[in-house]
Amino acid sequence: MFGEWKPDDPQQEALRHAFLTLLDARADGCLRACEPGHVTASAVLLDSTGRNVLLTLHPRVGAWLQLGGHCEPEDTTLAGAALREASEESGIEGLVVDPVPVHLDVHPITCSLGVPTRHFDVRFVVRAPEGAEAARSDESLDLRWWPVEALPDGSDLGPLVAAASRRVSG
Repeated sequence: MFGEWKPDDPQQEALRHAFLTLLDARADGCLRACEPGHVTASAVLLDSTGRNVLLTLHPRVGAWLQLGGHCEPEDTTLAGAALREASEESGIEGLVVDPVPVHLDVHPITCSLGVPTRHFDVRFVVRAPEGAEAARSDESLDLRWWPVEALPDGSDLGPLVAAASRRVSG
């Protein structure tokens, strides 16, 4: 699905080509052991109304972020990895993932390898069932629903959350 997805935005399309190049060049491109950089999967977890997004206060980054993380060897799709991460980090059962990516991002990070690397993050919209209540996991300092139009101060998630909102209203 990722290879066939064609974003409308030229910058997102350029990133898509960079991601595909990484995956063509590196058989381990989806595994954290790929030190030059590796693909990760994120979930923009929206409530049943689409008006709120669940964000985690990331312990190492110290900022409010979307849910997600590293792909595991048992993950067969990036959308499946995003759904797994969202379920683990939110404690919510019955989540549903849109298998078509909504956004891409590349960012430098020192992750569990202990060395500087890059995350090639593929982001998916995930929907929570009506009445879902989140439960913070050990992977988070805090977990909170935020109105999509009132994200935390200093957040750079505006374009990502806006893209997810357009997808569900669209």
